[in-house]
Amino acid sequence: MRALRAFRAAARRSSFRQAADDLFLTASAVSHQIKQLEEALAIRLFTRHPRSLELTEAGRAFADELEPVFEELDLIVERHAGKTAPPALRVSVQPFFASELLVPRLSAFLTDNPGSSIRVDTTDDESRNPDRSADVSIRLFSSPPSEQVADRLFSLRLLPVGSPGFYDTVKVVAGRITSAFPLIVHDVRPKAWQHWARSSGIRLPRRTPTIQLNSMISVARAAEQGLGAALMPAQLCAAWIESGALTPLFDHELESKEAYYLTSNRDDCDTGP
Repeated sequence: MRALRAFRAAARRSSFRQAADDLFLTASAVSHQIKQLEEALAIRLFTRHPRSLELTEAGRAFADELEPVFEELDLIVERHAGKTAPPALRVSVQPFFASELLVPRLSAFLTDNPGSSIRVDTTDDESRNPDRSADVSIRLFSSPPSEQVADRLFSLRLLPVGSPGFYDTVKVVAGRITSAFPLIVHDVRPKAWQHWARSSGIRLPRRTPTIQLNSMISVARAAEQGLGAALMPAQLCAAWIESGALTPLFDHELESKEAYYLTSNRDDCDTGP
């Protein structure tokens, strides 16, 4: 059961580290339990990449069959504990989207839907796959996933921002930034600054240091500390700008081909007229 729970958590999180956090274990313990499970089943459940974890076809099939079993076990435990679980909407989003857009709106949602419960799961910024264990997911896609019901929310627009102190140091001469201009780079989009420069017509310094980070929250914090210039989703950094923690360095926004979509499993949707 420990190995099955470790597999379930890793499949939902696409990360041994985050699964370990959920289970109050170490990442190596989760990895070891899943390796033992793979050996017992004689199948490979995950494809392991340097920065991500992906279910194999066999792993996906195993996860899909296992999930209803765990849900039934949870219900049995709740019944015998004398508790009735309230219906909960399970929402899966990326961490920065959750902190900047979703959580600030939960109060209004719960006011409009009294008695409702909501469960929010956050997954890595790198993830571009809908969380099939959730009722709904919010993810970035270049085009909507065909295997799910998908509603487009808004396109991704990247705005150059920095701390107010850093803003005061920026100098532009003849369309080129001539001051020190360290770049804070989100490793999901390592070439975003070059794309922004081409679309804006503003040339970056020929040689400039970079700070590469693997989450948008880290990118925001680094910019807030005055470490350099960051490209952040314009729709998600409004609170930072309003508070004065960050300020736009230029007006031009990089329009991405990606957009945020609200996705849900087809089987969960109303198929009536």
